[in-house]
Amino acid sequence: MFSNRSDSSTIMNFNLIGVIVSYALLALSLYLSPDVPLSTKGYWGIGILLLTLSLVNWVKYRFDAKLTEDRLQRLEEAKTEKMLHDYVSKDEA
Repeated sequence: MFSNRSDSSTIMNFNLIGVIVSYALLALSLYLSPDVPLSTKGYWGIGILLLTLSLVNWVKYRFDAKLTEDRLQRLEEAKTEKMLHDYVSKDEA
Protein backbone atom coordinates (compact mmCIF):
# COMPACT_ATOMS: atom_id res chain seq x y z
CA MET A 1 0.00 0.00 0.00
CA PHE A 2 2.72 2.46 0.94
CA SER A 3 4.90 1.54 -2.04
CA ASN A 4 2.15 2.70 -4.43
CA ARG A 5 1.97 6.04 -2.65
CA SER A 6 5.76 6.40 -2.78
CA ASP A 7 5.86 5.47 -6.46
CA SER A 8 3.08 7.92 -7.19
CA SER A 9 4.83 10.76 -5.37
CA THR A 10 8.11 9.94 -7.14
CA ILE A 11 6.37 10.09 -10.51
CA MET A 12 4.59 13.31 -9.55
CA ASN A 13 7.85 14.93 -8.42
CA PHE A 14 9.62 13.83 -11.59
CA ASN A 15 6.83 15.32 -13.70
CA LEU A 16 6.90 18.54 -11.67
CA ILE A 17 10.63 18.88 -12.22
CA GLY A 18 10.10 18.27 -15.94
CA VAL A 19 7.44 21.00 -16.11
CA ILE A 20 9.65 23.47 -14.23
CA VAL A 21 12.62 22.75 -16.51
CA SER A 22 10.40 23.09 -19.59
CA TYR A 23 9.07 26.46 -18.45
CA ALA A 24 12.57 27.66 -17.59
CA LEU A 25 13.94 26.65 -21.00
CA LEU A 26 10.94 28.18 -22.76
CA ALA A 27 11.32 31.44 -20.84
CA LEU A 28 15.03 31.48 -21.64
CA SER A 29 14.41 30.89 -25.34
CA LEU A 30 11.77 33.63 -25.46
CA TYR A 31 14.06 36.00 -23.59
CA LEU A 32 17.04 35.32 -25.84
CA SER A 33 15.21 35.43 -29.18
CA PRO A 34 16.32 38.73 -30.73
CA ASP A 35 13.99 38.85 -33.73
CA VAL A 36 10.71 38.65 -31.78
CA PRO A 37 9.22 41.82 -30.27
CA LEU A 38 8.43 41.91 -26.55
CA SER A 39 4.67 42.07 -27.11
CA THR A 40 4.78 38.88 -29.18
CA LYS A 41 6.87 37.16 -26.49
CA GLY A 42 4.28 38.11 -23.90
CA TYR A 43 1.46 36.88 -26.12
CA TRP A 44 3.21 33.53 -26.60
CA GLY A 45 3.89 33.27 -22.86
CA ILE A 46 0.26 33.91 -21.96
CA GLY A 47 -0.87 31.39 -24.56
CA ILE A 48 1.43 28.73 -23.13
CA LEU A 49 0.25 29.40 -19.58
CA LEU A 50 -3.41 29.18 -20.67
CA LEU A 51 -2.71 25.96 -22.56
CA THR A 52 -1.12 24.52 -19.43
CA LEU A 53 -4.11 25.57 -17.34
CA SER A 54 -6.48 23.96 -19.82
CA LEU A 55 -4.52 20.71 -19.87
CA VAL A 56 -4.41 20.53 -16.07
CA ASN A 57 -8.17 21.06 -15.90
CA TRP A 58 -8.79 18.51 -18.64
CA VAL A 59 -6.74 15.87 -16.85
CA LYS A 60 -8.46 16.67 -13.55
CA TYR A 61 -11.93 16.30 -15.02
CA ARG A 62 -10.98 13.07 -16.78
CA PHE A 63 -9.62 11.73 -13.49
CA ASP A 64 -12.79 12.79 -11.64
CA ALA A 65 -14.98 11.13 -14.27
CA LYS A 66 -12.99 7.90 -13.94
CA LEU A 67 -13.29 7.97 -10.15
CA THR A 68 -17.04 8.52 -10.40
CA GLU A 69 -17.37 5.66 -12.86
CA ASP A 70 -15.36 3.36 -10.57
CA ARG A 71 -17.43 4.38 -7.55
CA LEU A 72 -20.69 3.65 -9.38
CA GLN A 73 -19.34 0.29 -10.52
CA ARG A 74 -18.42 -0.63 -6.93
CA LEU A 75 -21.89 0.39 -5.74
CA GLU A 76 -23.51 -1.79 -8.41
CA GLU A 77 -21.28 -4.73 -7.45
CA ALA A 78 -22.12 -4.29 -3.75
CA LYS A 79 -25.83 -4.12 -4.56
CA THR A 80 -25.62 -7.30 -6.63
CA GLU A 81 -23.62 -9.03 -3.92
CA LYS A 82 -26.20 -8.06 -1.29
CA MET A 83 -29.05 -9.32 -3.48
CA LEU A 84 -27.25 -12.64 -3.97
CA HIS A 85 -26.49 -12.89 -0.26
CA ASP A 86 -30.12 -12.20 0.65
CA TYR A 87 -31.31 -14.77 -1.91
CA VAL A 88 -28.95 -17.46 -0.63
CA SER A 89 -29.71 -16.75 3.04
CA LYS A 90 -33.47 -16.84 2.31
CA ASP A 91 -33.08 -20.32 0.79
CA GLU A 92 -31.14 -21.57 3.82
CA ALA A 93 -33.73 -20.33 6.31
